[in-house]
Amino acid sequence: MRMGKGGREAPKRDDVKKYRTPDGIPADIVMFTLAKQERKAATKALPRFDLKVMLIKRKSWPFAGAWALPGGFSQEDESLFETAQRELMEETGVDGHHLEYLGVYSKPGRDPRGWVISHAFFALVEETVLEKRQAADDAHTVGLFTVQEALDELDLGFDHREILEDAYKRIQQQMLHTTIAKQFLPPHFTLGELYQVIQTVVPDFAELNFIRKITSTRSRQGILEEVRDEEGKPLLSNQYSQRPAQLYRFTDFTPRLSIYT
Repeated sequence: MRMGKGGREAPKRDDVKKYRTPDGIPADIVMFTLAKQERKAATKALPRFDLKVMLIKRKSWPFAGAWALPGGFSQEDESLFETAQRELMEETGVDGHHLEYLGVYSKPGRDPRGWVISHAFFALVEETVLEKRQAADDAHTVGLFTVQEALDELDLGFDHREILEDAYKRIQQQMLHTTIAKQFLPPHFTLGELYQVIQTVVPDFAELNFIRKITSTRSRQGILEEVRDEEGKPLLSNQYSQRPAQLYRFTDFTPRLSIYT
């Protein structure tokens, strides 16, 4: 008799068939980006940003014709993270950098094909990464929509509305607690530009003392530093304002608390 750990009898090979497994385990990806649009105004103004999500219009059953998150089933020789990277490339032409794990979705009946448990991932990437996106054989159309358009106006397949809502909350948390905003800012930027990026992702963000807090509060010191020239003089910019504003840059410091509120 072959014994397993703890002195219990190890299952025979034939016994493995008694244990049910899901019909498939897919990886779904929520891909966010900030789309930039220059304003046409008589006076200088910051460009407008929109937080958008990439969706694919399904070509076949189930949910043919509906918009859904990109993704696909895992293969036996790859991890689910590798599945997410591979499917994203196959369906959209976008590589899998910046992918992060979101969670598992296992509500009964979530997929009409059977017992299918999905693991979701999310990413916030530069708009230029999505410019050359393209549809693959199993995808009819790839599109970018604002998060509100996707949630309020589109008929999303499966439980992808729930996944998108969860990913939206997670990306908002990251925007307030990490320096992820640096992905959408030039190396040198004004505090007005930083504030706008944050508020685009977190519309309710309205910190009246933002400039004072981000530059002088002890718990946030070291996150940003002023940009200076070789002689030590402050570098200023009036690209988006009538009056020159101090330029800043992110350091490599990683905060442990909310850094903007």
